[in-house]
Amino acid sequence: QVQLVESGGGLVQAGGSLRLSCTASGRTFGTYAMAWFRQAPGKEREFVARMRWSDGDTYYADSVKGRFTISGDNAKNTVYLQMNSLKPEDTAIYYCASSRIPNNYVYWGQGTQVTVSS
Repeated sequence: QVQLVESGGGLVQAGGSLRLSCTASGRTFGTYAMAWFRQAPGKEREFVARMRWSDGDTYYADSVKGRFTISGDNAKNTVYLQMNSLKPEDTAIYYCASSRIPNNYVYWGQGTQVTVSS
């Protein structure tokens, strides 16, 4: 089992920045990728960004490309999401997830609220 704990959410004005963190513990050996997803009120959960653990390769949703940056620290088993130029439509609960094979996220954090005011 892998446990994921997110932190760093909060309230920010449009145009501002936040950095989310997600630390993994437990059976982290064999992690293929870590990713961030988000779910806005009344909407389905959507993919935001992912980082492949072996080589740091990253991939982003079009809606956040150029504004958000995912990065990781292997030694700390931690992945970050730097969010810049935030917009009200970025308001959501942000979830961290990890996978052992491509596109199969089986471990999830509890989520952290991000609210962007206009």
